[in-house]
Amino acid sequence: MHVDQLKASSQKWMTAALVAFSQGPESYDFAVHHAGIAAEHLLKAYLSALHPALIVEARDFDSLLHATGHGMHASVPVSRAKTIGLVEAHARVHKILRKQIPIDQRTLAPVASARNGVAHSGLHDIAEVQTVFTTCLRLIDPLLTELKIDPHSYWGSYLPLHDELIEERVREARIRLEGKLAQARVVFEQRYRHLASKDREIVLATVTQHSNTYMEHSEHKPCPACGSKGWLMGTTHIDETDMSVVVFAPYIFVCSACDLDLENEEFWELGGDFNDEVVLEDPPEDFYANWEPDPDLLHDNPWDTEDDSTSDADREPDEDIARGR
Repeated sequence: MHVDQLKASSQKWMTAALVAFSQGPESYDFAVHHAGIAAEHLLKAYLSALHPALIVEARDFDSLLHATGHGMHASVPVSRAKTIGLVEAHARVHKILRKQIPIDQRTLAPVASARNGVAHSGLHDIAEVQTVFTTCLRLIDPLLTELKIDPHSYWGSYLPLHDELIEERVREARIRLEGKLAQARVVFEQRYRHLASKDREIVLATVTQHSNTYMEHSEHKPCPACGSKGWLMGTTHIDETDMSVVVFAPYIFVCSACDLDLENEEFWELGGDFNDEVVLEDPPEDFYANWEPDPDLLHDNPWDTEDDSTSDADREPDEDIARGR
């Protein structure tokens, strides 16, 4: 659980992943598996730097005892302490570093699937290897900044490969975005060019009134392709520094007028304020039904943890336990 140990472990696993990736398709299974572990350990290093208790299983009291320096009261040794997996580590860090980390939950999903697929059954989708691998690199980069780790030291002689993979991913994202925008403009023109201005306004007001996509919260946003009223959708959360404020975190944008559909990762290429969180006007007690502030959070109680309702059958295996970390 030591921060420096997790940093060193992350770098070791990533070096092994880069070696495997460089060796070609025959070693791609090792590449995606090792890169996933490297990302997980650096996520845990960041959480541990805030407090060691942030990487332990929420409902395992013995693990909490070890993480808070009271291991002498635990009924199991520290080698059996239970820590969270990749998905939960990312979820916790993303709540804190939403603006710094361009990888949301849906973008991370293929990484977790690929790593677990190799670990449990030796299977992975070779067509997704480069995407999965580069996602790990993009997840790790902002963590290096937050943890004040020198990128040259972390990536070593593989820094040029890292840079090339990132640049290629950016080019692909830009091409994909421009393709979506161009197609949406064509669709808009085909649908509405024959209508007079007033008729077009009436039709668009009806078409854009609702969206066929549903998420927790949505806000109106002008479409970057056709200028019509689109929908920015995502999730909400209570601000960590001000519990009287509800914050909207956008994940997708949809426009019913031209069928434009953008995801969180493309917001970074689009620019503007699509990726910005929005403070909502309604206070928590009005926005959430039956909401009451958590007294532990109000007092910054370090023992507070999320209620992890994931069943043992659904919980991903803990790589740290297997290695006695």
